[in-house]
Amino acid sequence: MHNAKRSFTLLPLYNSVSLLAANTQSLVHRHISHSPPAAAALMTDTKLRTSRMHLLFMLPLVLEVLSISMSHNFTYDCTCHLELKIAICTSSNFTHLPTALPPLTEQLDLSLNHLSAIRPQAFHSTRRLRVLLLNDNMIGVLADGAFSLLEGLLRLDLSRNRISFLSEGFSRGLGSLRDLSLAENRLTSLDSSCFVHFDALQRLNLSHNVIETIKMRAFGSMSTLRQLQLNSNNLTILKNGIFSMLRNLEVLNLHHNQIHYLDVGMLSPLTSLALLDLTNNNLSTIQFKTFLSLNTYSTHIMLQGNPWDCDCDLQRVFRKLCNVKRLFLDDYDNLTCVNLDESHRNYTMKEEFCVAEMVTVLVITMTVVITVVAAILMAEKKRKTKNKEKHWTEVGELACASHD
Repeated sequence: MHNAKRSFTLLPLYNSVSLLAANTQSLVHRHISHSPPAAAALMTDTKLRTSRMHLLFMLPLVLEVLSISMSHNFTYDCTCHLELKIAICTSSNFTHLPTALPPLTEQLDLSLNHLSAIRPQAFHSTRRLRVLLLNDNMIGVLADGAFSLLEGLLRLDLSRNRISFLSEGFSRGLGSLRDLSLAENRLTSLDSSCFVHFDALQRLNLSHNVIETIKMRAFGSMSTLRQLQLNSNNLTILKNGIFSMLRNLEVLNLHHNQIHYLDVGMLSPLTSLALLDLTNNNLSTIQFKTFLSLNTYSTHIMLQGNPWDCDCDLQRVFRKLCNVKRLFLDDYDNLTCVNLDESHRNYTMKEEFCVAEMVTVLVITMTVVITVVAAILMAEKKRKTKNKEKHWTEVGELACASHD
């Protein structure tokens, strides 16, 4: 395997030396076969000297290339497929980027190494890269303009590193990038300037970080984004304006955060949203308008694993949501309540857990009605009694009037 890898660097030189030796030997034999014996002997000696001179001339070049080849890890620790324009340098214990990469390389795999930093314009010798895999390293520093020369890059994988901060120049030069993974790093916040040059990005994976805050317009340049993975972070509140430019977003994954509040209008810009995953958060209640603002053709919503504070108001909200034809609560039957007593702790949202409250309301209503009716009857009875017990003077006057 090592010989095959080494041949990438040495094969052109080896071919040149072999061709030179073969041509020299061919010329010697050709001239000897057509010359008299004495002349042939002299010519043989002359040609052999010339051949040796050529070989001696090439020897320093051979030794230099051998020295260069031995000094670069790439020769021995990377596998190159020139016809496919692929360089695989995975699991090679690199601590720095190899410098002897083929300039026409389009796919470079540097995963599972020990890289700790990416310097400015680090890939100046491989500007034609379309796929760059840097996952599973120890990268903690991404310098401004580290990828600025990779204008044709389509996929960048930086997952499972130690990145805690993205500078303003992180996205510089990556206007063609479509797929970016920063999963399983140490990001705590997303500033409004770290993604400004991602004009063509379609998939962004930010899962399994420790993100607590997302600044307004952090995704402002991502009008083409279709999938956003923000699951397994420390988000608590989603405010209006965070997703204001994501009109083409189809998948929004927010499961396993600490979200306890959703602004009413924060979902309204997501006019293409097909899947919203809010499972395993800290939501205890929601507002009907929050999800009604989703002006989509069809959206599947997942809400299981939240500590729902079940009451009749929340149940009415969910029932109204179930009647919205464009919204699908895929796990509605599995939404459990946490605020009920032990005997009802496993009640689901669809059950009539608020029957007692309804009965109480009904009893109160009936009591009020009965009280009102009783009051009316008592008033009527008093009126009739009063008419029967009129004063005797009124009766006498009536009698006298009749005699007259």
